[in-house]
Amino acid sequence: MKRAITATVSTVAGFGVVLGMHTATARNALSSALKRAAAPAATTVPAAPAGGGAAAGASRAAAGPPAPSTTVPGGVHSAVGTAEQYGYGVLSVKVTVDGKRITDISLANLQTAESYSQMLAQQVVPMLRQEVLSAQTARVNGVSGATYTSEAYLISAQSALDHLHVP
Repeated sequence: MKRAITATVSTVAGFGVVLGMHTATARNALSSALKRAAAPAATTVPAAPAGGGAAAGASRAAAGPPAPSTTVPGGVHSAVGTAEQYGYGVLSVKVTVDGKRITDISLANLQTAESYSQMLAQQVVPMLRQEVLSAQTARVNGVSGATYTSEAYLISAQSALDHLHVP
């Protein structure tokens, strides 16, 4: 009987240690990725207050109008899309165009509810960025397994493109 109790307590303690290390690693990795992906002039859109929706994880609401665009000499323009609530957090993207060509897209704001959402965003955002840059439109397929994150990213990107009058 004593062995069973000792084995159970040891297993629970070991699981707690592993889970604690996993959470800290995910936070550090996402923080590093966001620092690399963020443009120096990125504008952060304030997050919308969290609210409940009809389906858990499925509610999305625009947090307000996109931030005003900025102009750089040479015809380069940037705009921040609407902040999108997507059930696991809030995100918005900044799109930079030169004429009608999308030259860059980066995260302007990302707030997630938990470490798993941070890890997922760390993997999904670079894939979505590449798809948008390759297709030159926000009308691309989302990433399987990250539907809500993909939808929020692409809606925010389309909002910024609409503000810049890019189809």
